[in-house]
Amino acid sequence: MKQTWRWFGPHDTVSVDEMLQSGVQGVVSALHHLPPGTVWSVEEIRKRQAMIARRTDGSASGLGWDVVESLVVSETVKTKGPDYAAHIAAWKTSLENLAACGIETVCYNFMPVLDWTRTRLRAPMPHGGTAMLFDLVDFALFDIHLLARPGAAEDHGPVIAAAAAERLAGMDDAARKALIDNIVAGLPGANDSWTLDQIRDLLATYAPISAETLAQNLVDFLAAVVPTAERLGMRLCCHPDDPPFPLLGLPRVMSTLADYRRTLAAVDSPANGVTFCTGSLGVAPGFDPVTFVTELGPRIHFVHLRNTTRIAPATDRRTSFYEAAHLEGDTDMVATIRVLLAEERRRKAEGRADWQIPMRPDHGQDILDDLKRRSQPGYPLVGRMRGLAELRGVMAALA
Repeated sequence: MKQTWRWFGPHDTVSVDEMLQSGVQGVVSALHHLPPGTVWSVEEIRKRQAMIARRTDGSASGLGWDVVESLVVSETVKTKGPDYAAHIAAWKTSLENLAACGIETVCYNFMPVLDWTRTRLRAPMPHGGTAMLFDLVDFALFDIHLLARPGAAEDHGPVIAAAAAERLAGMDDAARKALIDNIVAGLPGANDSWTLDQIRDLLATYAPISAETLAQNLVDFLAAVVPTAERLGMRLCCHPDDPPFPLLGLPRVMSTLADYRRTLAAVDSPANGVTFCTGSLGVAPGFDPVTFVTELGPRIHFVHLRNTTRIAPATDRRTSFYEAAHLEGDTDMVATIRVLLAEERRRKAEGRADWQIPMRPDHGQDILDDLKRRSQPGYPLVGRMRGLAELRGVMAALA
């Protein structure tokens, strides 16, 4: 697998030089400064490519922009809002421009309102570092008492709701604001940053949208854009819901193997593919990464290798969890890499030009110098470098 690294551009706390020193072979990036629903121009794309291609001293880095993560699918597209046609046209034009610049792989997601969600961005770990964490009680506290969503208490159930009320009584204003910021102020790579009032307005927009409707909206979006991607020789790959269960009463439609089966079958094209994120999917008890790759391997265009550990409290539908070190969580990373390498060998024997799958170490615990740098949550230098080194060692051993 090609070893890549997510880079947020000129404001990233990790430099191109540091990526090179970490052994990175390619870069995953996006134009996060452009609002959802707007066209990515050739000029803006080439500007980002030029940044990636140069070291601090101006010499060539040898790195290229391999994967887009993410070309945002706007809330307008997800809900089929009034400007739906214009947003679809902008997305297709952006594909045209990316292809003109030589970029062929585009990751996106279809999560409504909130992108990937955590309640603590730097939870202390036993080794002295920190990690991101999702706590059911904290999220219920936010949902029931801070956002004040109608029906939220019933949605979370009496045990979690009671624990949330008890925890709220011990929180001061600063702690409440921190929780709100962690959830709604926008994590790295998230589609948008919302206020509480904006979230309430968006929830009202989604009120008539069931899980079946949202799933059909995803299929309709793909039916509109996949022919363009196919003509351009591009690969689109949908990232799973993170976490893989409903939040805020909203449906989630890309959380399971069955969800991917349905979506890939509905628009059956090599250009319609999968971002295989072991961390997101692995939060669900019983998730089997080997079965996932064995069944959907030919359509996996991009891989996020990360690990999570499920913790209490949990219900029959949802669980708390934290971002584990790459080889230490609930997902068997060795078995996962073994089956991915087998898929690459199968593709190569088949003669596929895209036999090599781009992967990246996803998220990472803040350790050592990360604790001083205050990097983007989930994207520290040393924690991800440790993860990449561990994953590289597994790949080398299995090869």
